[in-house]
Amino acid sequence: MTPTPTSLAEVVRRAAWDASIGWTDDDLSRMQASATTMAKHLADGADVYGVTRGFGPLVAFPASESAGEQGDGLIAHLGSAQGEPLSPEVSRLVVALRLTSMRRGYSAVSVDFWQELVGLWNRGFTPVIPREGTVSASGDLQPLASAALAYAGQGEAWVREDSGAWSRRPAAEALGRLGASPVRWNAREALSFVNGSGVSLAVTVDNHRQVEDVVRASALMTARMVDLLGANPQAYAAGIAEARGQNGQAAAAAWIRSGIPAGAERDEARPLQEPYSLRCAPQILGAVLDQLAAAERILLREAVGTTDNPVSSAGEVLHGGNFHAMPVGLCSDQLGLALQQVAYMADRQLSLLCGSDTNGGLPPMLTPRPGAGSGLAGVQVSATSFVSRIRQLVTPATLTALPCNNGNQDHVPMALNGANSLAQALDLAWLVVGSLGVGLAQLAALTGRTGETGLWGRVAELSPPLDRDRPLAAEVRAVRDVLAREARARSGEWEHRDA
Repeated sequence: MTPTPTSLAEVVRRAAWDASIGWTDDDLSRMQASATTMAKHLADGADVYGVTRGFGPLVAFPASESAGEQGDGLIAHLGSAQGEPLSPEVSRLVVALRLTSMRRGYSAVSVDFWQELVGLWNRGFTPVIPREGTVSASGDLQPLASAALAYAGQGEAWVREDSGAWSRRPAAEALGRLGASPVRWNAREALSFVNGSGVSLAVTVDNHRQVEDVVRASALMTARMVDLLGANPQAYAAGIAEARGQNGQAAAAAWIRSGIPAGAERDEARPLQEPYSLRCAPQILGAVLDQLAAAERILLREAVGTTDNPVSSAGEVLHGGNFHAMPVGLCSDQLGLALQQVAYMADRQLSLLCGSDTNGGLPPMLTPRPGAGSGLAGVQVSATSFVSRIRQLVTPATLTALPCNNGNQDHVPMALNGANSLAQALDLAWLVVGSLGVGLAQLAALTGRTGETGLWGRVAELSPPLDRDRPLAAEVRAVRDVLAREARARSGEWEHRDA
């Protein structure tokens, strides 16, 4: 049996461009047994959803006598996805999740057909998958149908050029480059492929990684702020987290401590206790880490499970609803609420830097020329706008469900809608990170911290001291990118797992 991933990071690594999907004899044996169960069920004259009967509310009507026509019709009528495409990396993860789900031996798909799909994926075939247009209730039907259509030579596919850059090409052309013919979908294989939570799951897994990176970046900036202001480092002591017993808080406090110089002490001009956005950073970031740990367990189970319908188990064909993406939808909603807390904290820390009563008596807005200059005033207003927009985007998508499909899908999770909104919110959260990073660069300049090396030296180069006002949008983006890379680089060094 193929080893089961033990973390979301491993799930993502197994879907990387240079990875390949393999199988063992046990895998093939389970898949064949499942397909045999399905064949026996059909031979006995029993009905099977999507094979002998229609789809959705049309299950009351007989399916086409041609399995090929039934499969073609399924992916054709679901070809209604719209919007910007997922990235090539996330698209590869989407397909990998579906293929590894089928490999478990519950989906009753043809082994030869499965190996044909795997062979194309291993050779780099990557569908272009639009991100909008599914309620995630009978799986992420429309986006997955777009992927299935690409395998059939319709729609588009991503092609990786020799330079490493991705470009969009007609799917038939991409298949031709591989010397491959378009896939022909039969009813059972088509339904198994589209009837799962693979798209909302893949986007949520990618979002999960980025939310944790935003937390790491926030820990780095909190430590830098403590150092530059001379704030009381006791708030980050291991004993405080030990007294409470929350794993996430202990990890966040350790991350912050690692960025505070050894032997740092409170500047006597600073208050004994800082405002909450600085003093309570371990508690805020730690709570987010604990939510990430809880979500990872759920998402990992989803990633290694089987989420289509019907399933073949212990010699039976069972009709049910494993395609319902509510586990993913609720995780995505919770991650959005957690992300908002981190962005809000960063915005409030930026506010502390901009006020003379909280920045150590430095000029307001960290401008060296108050009145003649406005310093970070524009950056702070934009950061506040970003946080407001994040709050709008992370309103729980599971609360916005509408019944559809002639009442068949009367309870839907809207998981991909939530994941897409969270992805947009992450872009804005990173801009809040970049805004605070620019503020820290100006604070360092005004406090005489020049000539530094490492991360903060790079930040200082990207956002040099303000001698007069200048547009700072590009600097916010540049600092954001540096902090994002640093956070990602520390993902192995700074690990957090809930016991």
